[in-house]
Parts: sequence; C-alpha cells; structure tokens
Amino acid sequence: MVAPPRCPNQENFVSFARQSLQSFFDLGISTKRCRLRSRLEVNHRHDVFPKIQFHLKQIWRHQIVAILANLKTAIALLLLIALFSILGTVIEQGQTLDFYRNNYPEHPALFGFLSYQVILAIGLDHVYGSWWFLTLLILFGTSLTACTFNRQLPILKASKRWFYYTKPQSFAKLPLATEIVGGSVSSLSQSLQNKNYQIYQTGDRLYARKGLVGRVGPIVVHASMLLVLVGSIWGSLTGFIAQEMVPSGDTFQVKNITEAGIWSERQVPKDWSVRVNRFWIDYTPKGSIDQFYSDLSVLDKDGTEVDRQTIHVNKPLKHKGVTFYQANWDIHAVRFTLNNSPVLQLPVSKLESQNGGRQVWGTWIPTKPDLSAGITLITPDLQGTFLIYDEKGNLLNTVRTNGSVEINGITFTLKEAVGSTGLQIKADPGIPIVYAGFGLLMLGVIMSYVSHSQIWALQVGDRLFVGGKTNRAQVSFESELIEITNQVTSQVTAMAM
Repeated sequence: MVAPPRCPNQENFVSFARQSLQSFFDLGISTKRCRLRSRLEVNHRHDVFPKIQFHLKQIWRHQIVAILANLKTAIALLLLIALFSILGTVIEQGQTLDFYRNNYPEHPALFGFLSYQVILAIGLDHVYGSWWFLTLLILFGTSLTACTFNRQLPILKASKRWFYYTKPQSFAKLPLATEIVGGSVSSLSQSLQNKNYQIYQTGDRLYARKGLVGRVGPIVVHASMLLVLVGSIWGSLTGFIAQEMVPSGDTFQVKNITEAGIWSERQVPKDWSVRVNRFWIDYTPKGSIDQFYSDLSVLDKDGTEVDRQTIHVNKPLKHKGVTFYQANWDIHAVRFTLNNSPVLQLPVSKLESQNGGRQVWGTWIPTKPDLSAGITLITPDLQGTFLIYDEKGNLLNTVRTNGSVEINGITFTLKEAVGSTGLQIKADPGIPIVYAGFGLLMLGVIMSYVSHSQIWALQVGDRLFVGGKTNRAQVSFESELIEITNQVTSQVTAMAM
C-alpha cells in the first residue's frame, strides 16, 4: 500500500499538539500543587493562630493578672497615690505662674530639687486632675478588680461548698477536734441551733456553719474602694473649679474657671446667675476678723429669685450641683460726696504698707476740678474707718462711714466702703459616688469582722466525733465549741443518771 501524502506542516502540528498536551498536563499538576500548598498554608495559619491566642491568654492570666492581683502591687500603688495626694495637699493647687515662681524659686529649690519649674513640668500644680494621677487610680482599681476575681470570689465559692466527714480519721486534720462518748448528732444539732448555726444533717453525719457574710465582707470592701475611685475619676473628668471676686450688689455668672475636666461643659451654669446682695465682715473686739458673710440670691434666666442664702466659711450655698464657698474678700470701691455733689464712687487698690507688710487699701480723690490737688484715703479693713493724707503724705484726719470732714474748704462725706466677696465655686458630680463608696466601705469592714465558723460531726456507734475551724477569732471560737460540746456531754451525763 502506498502511504497517504502528508501535509507539509504535519510534523509541526504534531509537535505543537504534544507540547500543548504536555503544558496542559503540567498546568493541571501545578494547579493541584498550588491548591495543596494553599490548603497547607491555611491549615498552618489555623494551627498557629490558636497557639498565639493560647499563649497570650496564658501570659495575661499567669503574668499580668498575677502581678495586678498581687498584694504588694496594690500596696505600692496605694502608697504612690498617698504620696502624691500629700504633695497635692502641701503644694498649693491651681495658682498662677507668678505665685509658684515667688514661693518655689529655682535657687534655692525646696529640698534641693522642688522648684516652680519642676512643679509645673510634672503637673504638681494640679495633681488630682493630672493624667498620671488618674492613671494611678485606674491601675489601683484594676488591681482591686483582679484581686477580687482572682482571690476573693474563689474563696467565697469555696466557702459556699460544704461536705460531710465520713471517717473519724478526717477529724485529725482540724485545728479543734474532740470525741464524746455516748453523744448523738441530734443533741449536738440542738446546741448548734441555739448558737445560730446553719445545719446540714444526713443520718449520722452533720455539717454546720455560720458567718458566711464574713467571706463577703472583703468583696464588699473592694467594691466600695472601686466606687470611691470611680467617683474620684468621674469628678475629675466632669467637674470644675472657678473663682470669682464680686462686689456687693453685682450679679454674675460663672466665668473664671481655673480647673475643668474634659467633660465639664454641662456642669457650668448657663441658664441661671447669682446676685451678691451684700457682703460684710464681723470683727472681734481686738480688731481681727471673726467671720465674713455673703448674702446671695440665685436668679433664673428671667431674673426671678429662686433661692436666697447667707453663706460664710464652712456654710456654702448649693444649687443644681454647684457649690459656692466663702473663700476670700476684698475692698472694691469707696462711695462719697464732695459738698452737695451726688454720690460718687472710685475704685480702691490693694497696697502693701511699709510696717510689716500689712495689707491696706487706698485711693486718691481730687479736690479741685483741674486735678491739681487731692487727698489720699487709706483703710486696713472694712470696719469703716479711713485715714486721710495730703499730697505730701501727712495725716490730715480720719473719717468713719457716714462721717464728714472739712478739707481745703471742701466737705468730704464718706458714704461707705464697698466690699467684694471672694467665692470659690465647685461642681463635682463624683461626690455622691464617693460618699456611697465610703458608706459601703464601712459596711464591708463591719462584715469582714464576722468570723466564718464551720463544725463537722460524725457518729460511729456510741462515739460522737466533733471538730471545727474558723478564719478569725480563734480563741472565741474555741470557747464556743467547748461550750457546745459541754452541753452535749451534760445531756449524756443527765441521761445516764
């Protein structure tokens, strides 16, 4: 047979087909390999991530939480908080730069290092609102929480679980144990009821306990301290402190805020104001200040009086969460007449006298229209007496309130000295939380003093095995257990007779 004629490109075509089939085959193998590698990588990730999570949990539980729950950590944090609180009490808070520069100079620095630069750099001028003090409070609260969940709650859960002793040998493990020949579980049960024990009894076995609330006490103490910390932090974040110097008769709104939390805007009064009706000072017979008072009225946005109180030191005015304290005073102005003029008012300035640095107030009053002559009025207080000096500093006369004197042909009549009340204004929404925390703290301390006492009993034939333990007041519990066993012994003796 004659072979059929071949196409000129047949060999090339066959070669191309073989290469295509081989490429397709190789592609399939590569695809399978890629899929297999992807599956292996996914499986590897699935294997690695749980291991990482497991190790992180182990580090958190056994290292970080253990450190936070450690008593030494809590004590160290508490000591740091106490130290900085003392510094915040000793170092004046919220004062001006000039105040710190004058009272805490760089040379010589207090204790060799405490200068105004250090105070301002660290934030010792506003300790209780500084970020590092709030961080200490948060860390201490975290430590208390970790201790509560890591130690106190497990102790409480263990205390709530109870069991019977089934072998006499088990009583040897107890710190207090005895054996009563002829005693019975029923007679012991009656004596325990008289001592307010909670009794569990099954046949010849008995378990009794009381004072479980003593195990709850430490948890309540921790919760109360957390409340105090939360209240302190909340007050720092939402409260503010302001200072106002207001003359008698003026109405004001809180503007001069010296310290404020980041969320304090809602606490600042906006729809009501305060009017200073009058400010006055009571003096002792020796001339020293006895007490100073401010008659204040609270006005709504329409100017209607909604409250009125007279405040003094340690008796503030409280309205809508804002407290007004009597903190300082000043002399604002003097009112007077010259001859038959209407009542005039001039401001007075605070001066420093040369004899011992005593504070005085003074003003200059012209006695001629061209201001070429005048008198100087000086007073050391608000008792109403002014000293009158001429241009050369010579004392001309003295004048009291509503009194008149002749000076250079002019009748000068002193009407009054206008005082200003210095008010410190505070808003601290965290105070109710802090008070609640302290109340709960007292309750928790009382609860913690309650002893958690446990008693076991097992009757084997005519022998009654009794034992017990307590977590505190060991001597008192021992006396109580002896009294209970003596009652059972007395019953056995009485029945034998």
